[in-house]
Amino acid sequence: MNFEKEKSEVAATMKRLYDRGLTTASGGNVSMRIKDGILITASQTDKGLIDASQVGLIDQDGKVMSGDLKLSMETGMHLAIYAKRPDINAIVHAHPVFATSFAISGKIIKTNLAGESRAVLGEPAFAEYALMGTQHLADLVAGASLKSNAVLMRNHGVITLGSSLFQAYDRMEVLEASAKMTFITEFLGGSHDLTVEQLKEIDNLFI
Repeated sequence: MNFEKEKSEVAATMKRLYDRGLTTASGGNVSMRIKDGILITASQTDKGLIDASQVGLIDQDGKVMSGDLKLSMETGMHLAIYAKRPDINAIVHAHPVFATSFAISGKIIKTNLAGESRAVLGEPAFAEYALMGTQHLADLVAGASLKSNAVLMRNHGVITLGSSLFQAYDRMEVLEASAKMTFITEFLGGSHDLTVEQLKEIDNLFI
């Protein structure tokens, strides 16, 4: 099988990230777990123009199954996360300005300001800095992914996980929106946070 439909979905998600201003033309990567391995975006592609031909296939051990296509330098990070999280089938990595700024500053993105943030994200986790494309970074982010489906990568960007491409993408959008709400409410002088009881009510809706 050539998985053209699935490759198109991965490419469309990557392009959507760019179109929504959640990453730059050269930044970010998207992957999806399928029965035969993992589909992942190629390296050095224009994220605003990416299509299915720029999505490659690797097996669970990282062996390239898609000819001479050069895959994302963060392929090892995706593999490490999938190994730790058998419950997820999609990973989105991007560099949204507000959420990445929180990752750089080490400040918490509040997800207790609105019901959607709590329901979609829970509490984001942090991964300390490591050089991009390294096994060290892969190990740090994979470890942090055990705590949350949204990980802030220090001085780098953010990564979100999901059972589907849409869920992983949605978490990226909601994470950036939550970062904006956190920043704006602090600028305005503070926020009226949801109470512990209100947060429990939201959590119980999705048990």
